[in-house]
Formats: sequence, structure tokens, C-alpha cells
Amino acid sequence: MSSSEVKISTEEKAADLIVEELLREGVECVFGIVSIHNMPMYDALLRSNKIKIVNARGESGAVNMADGYARSTGKLGVVLTSTGAGAGNAAGALTEAWNAGTPLLHLTGDVASAFVGTSKRYIHECKDQLKMMDGACKTAIAVTDPTNIQTVVREAIKQTKAQPTGPITIQIPIDMQSKLVNRSIIQQEPQLNRGTFTLDSEVLSKIQSAKRPVLWVGGGVVKASAHQLLAQFAEQIGAAVITSESGKGAIPEDHPQCIGNYAATKPTIDLLKSADLLISIGVRFRWNETGNYSVPIPDEHITINADALSINRNYDCQHALIGDAYDILDALTKQFEGESFTDKSSFLAEVTAVKVQVDRELREAMSPYGEIADHMRRVMPKDTIFVRDITLPAYQWGHRLIPIYEPRTSIHATGGGIGQSLPTAIGAQIGQPNQRCLVFAGDGGFMVNLGEMATAVEEKLPLVVVLFDDHGYGVLRNIQDATYGRRVAVDLHTPDFIQLAQSIGFQATRVKTTDDFGEALENAVQEPGPTMVVVDMISIGPPAKAGGISPAVAKEFEPK
Repeated sequence: MSSSEVKISTEEKAADLIVEELLREGVECVFGIVSIHNMPMYDALLRSNKIKIVNARGESGAVNMADGYARSTGKLGVVLTSTGAGAGNAAGALTEAWNAGTPLLHLTGDVASAFVGTSKRYIHECKDQLKMMDGACKTAIAVTDPTNIQTVVREAIKQTKAQPTGPITIQIPIDMQSKLVNRSIIQQEPQLNRGTFTLDSEVLSKIQSAKRPVLWVGGGVVKASAHQLLAQFAEQIGAAVITSESGKGAIPEDHPQCIGNYAATKPTIDLLKSADLLISIGVRFRWNETGNYSVPIPDEHITINADALSINRNYDCQHALIGDAYDILDALTKQFEGESFTDKSSFLAEVTAVKVQVDRELREAMSPYGEIADHMRRVMPKDTIFVRDITLPAYQWGHRLIPIYEPRTSIHATGGGIGQSLPTAIGAQIGQPNQRCLVFAGDGGFMVNLGEMATAVEEKLPLVVVLFDDHGYGVLRNIQDATYGRRVAVDLHTPDFIQLAQSIGFQATRVKTTDDFGEALENAVQEPGPTMVVVDMISIGPPAKAGGISPAVAKEFEPK
């Protein structure tokens, strides 16, 4: 029998075949909430007894958990939600996964097939669930025939990992999940190993002749596990390295050639103006990291990206190398191995000076909060996974003053939605049980997914929540102050977080000075379960230069 032939064997429930395909992919964990419209799939997971089930407290949190799991491990994230309102609750978090390009499979139920699209108000019915899911995902697939469920799931997994990576939804009507269908033994050609990449001679010549090269690297390097090759290439050609927020960890931030996530600061802009070559690698040049696309780049720009449609989307390039960052960096490092370049000691001295300057200026502006960053880095292990929410301390200093040394240890809300850090960290902590996760959140955003604290306690996770309490939406306060000179809907009533955390099962303490923070964090990491350190920002006061939200964000949000 040839490899393309299919042999019919036995009948099984469609839900069991879904679980088989997950096991075939190596899935170890599924996040979600049980419901009458996904119960057959939950029952199949239970009977299999080979995949861990994590009970979230909301569908949005469940998706964030699967997202965090995938980002921290590089594996497929899987989430299982219900129909209608349940699927709708998942949509916002799926949008975050789409923005981050996370390989994530979302399985959701649907009403019984006879009621789909009838508007009979069947329980959990949605007007057009598929369209809603498609808007939040890379794509959404409706199962209309349970006999091909194996190939649908297998193809969806393949597509979520194909460039550009992103979440895919499969919705399966409740009656089809329990249908008995013929199980097929499907053989496919194995996926090819990493290949070689042929480099254009003009590209090589431009790299060889560059005297002041700059690398701008993003999450594509992290996803491709190309961090070691990146450092090697930067050293070979004597380049400065700028990282995006998603690119933090692509190169150790204590590397002498790494400036870090400071692209939109004046010292870095000045360096870019004097550079003779930019090589961007796996980066999207996002609006908030380029000062509304105002950061200038050199006339010579070579871009490396796995997503062909990203080319010239935000910045023009003269050469585009389309492919996996690992393959292309592998080819480049081999090409320049042993090459002799013009001495760049003076340029690299400038890079070091820029690195020192941007760090010093931010610390002066954010004083005394730089001390909290220092305590975090001193107390937490080097491989700690820092998960940052959309909160003022993250924007002002957390994205920059906490050095990241390893890939997949820096996670942030790429799409800008608040409140996702706690469930994202839960997923990351489950994915990496031998590492520690630190949640970096503000009080306003934290309230969005507060219920997921129960999941952290239920799973006995050793994550640490650092909650910055300023009684409101600090980011929006600053924007309103700068744009309108007045505030609306940004001041919030907040609970007693210590009592709240303790009632759920967290160990918790509040600190009112930056000096007390270090000791509180040291105590927190000694606890075997989840802990919370509440930083009283009202007592500590605003940073030395309180205006603005970061050097990277423009005052006006609409294009000129």
C-alpha cells in the first residue's frame, strides 16, 4: 500500500478522533471551560487520560492560558470553549493570540447542526459564530461532516504553525461530536527538516561593506529559536542590536552590542541616522515601538521575515529575504565565518555609549521605580518568565529596565488588551514548571481576569504577582492629561487586594516604599504556591518625570 492510501479500520466517536489528533501532535495540556456544547470532547479527554485538563474561570482567561503556554514552550496551545457567548468571550483573547502570531488551536462547540443559522434561539445559539471567530483568528473552520474530523484537525494544526503563524478555530456542532465515524489511518509525508537558504551576492556585498550596521530584531527570531545564531551574526559583522518588545530575549540584554528595546529614543534614533545599513529580522515595526512610524531608518535596508506579506508594510526595504530566521541566519553565519571585517571598535564604543545613555535617562526619569526593576532582576532567577500587562509601570519602565537574558522569558500583551497577564502567566507556568513566572500588572487591568487567581491556586502554581496599585487606569490617565488636559472614567474603586488574595489562597503583602519591595519579593519566592506583592503607588508617588507613557508612544493616536 502506498503512503497516500487510506485504510479504513474501526468506528469511533468524532470527539475521540479529535483527542487522537491532539495526541499525535504531542499535546500535553488543554485549557478551557466545560459546557453542554463541548461535553463530548471533555469526556473524550477524560477517557483518554493522557492530556492534562486545566479549568479556567472564563473563556477569555482560558485562551490567554493556552497563549502563554505556547509562547513559553514553543509548543501548540490548545483551548476548548463553549458555543455562542462562550465562544464570544474567547474572541478578545484570540485577538491577542492573533496579534502575537501564537500557534494556537481553539476548539469550540456549536449548537446542534439542525439549528445552525436558523435563529430559533436554541440555547447558546449565535447569529454567525463562524464569522465572529474568523474575525478574531487567522481563520475559522466549521465542521459540517464529522467523517472528516481527523483531516480537519490535522490540517488546522498544520495551518496554525504555517507562516504567518496564528490561532485557528474549529467549531463542531454538539450532535457531531458524538457521531460514530470510521477511523482512518492517514499517512503523510514527514515534514522536512530545516533547509538551506541561498543568499544573493548583492546582499552579501552590502553586509560585507557596511561600516555601521544595525540589526533590529523581533519575535520571529525567538519563534525560530535562532537566538544563538543571531548573537553570532551580530558579533561577526560588528552590528548594534535593537530589539522590539517581542524580540526581548532574542539576544541577552547584557550583551555589549545589545541596546535593547529603545528604538524610539533620541540616542538610538541618532545612531540609526548615522548607520549605513539596517538588517531587520523577524520584526513588524509596530506603531507604538516606532513613534507612530517616525523613527528613521538607513537608506539601505535588508529585511528578513518568514511572512512575505509583511514586506514593505511599515518600512520599505531594498532587499527582502523570505524564510525562517533560523535558516537565513544559519546561512549568513556560515557565509561570514572567518571573514575579516573593517575594524568597528569605534562604532561599537558608540553603541555601548548609547546603551548606557538610554538606560541612565530612563532611570532618572522613572526614579525611584528603577529600584523595583533592580530588585526584580536581583531576586528572580535568570530564567524567570516576566509576563507584563498593559499597565503604566510596564510602559514607562518595565519593558526596558528589566534585562531579559533568555528567549521565551519575556511575554507582553502584543495587541494592547488589558488584564491578560495573570491567565497568560498561568499558562506559561504550567508549560514551564521548572521556571518561575512573575506577573507584572496594574490594579485596573488585573480586575478583568481576577477569577483566574482561583485557577492558580487550584493548580498550586508558584507564580508571583506584582500588582501596581494606583487606583485606576494609569496609562489612560497620562494620555488624557497630555491630549485633553482633563480625565474621564480612569479613576477606579479597587478592593483590598491583600484580603482578596488571601481569601482565594494567595500569600499576599503590601509595600509602601521601594526599599521594602526587595524583601517582600524575596519572601514571595520562598513560597511554594502563588503569591502577591502589592506595590502602593500612591504612597511611593509618581516617577520623577511623570508625563507621558513611554518614549515610544506618540501623543496623537490618529494618522496625520
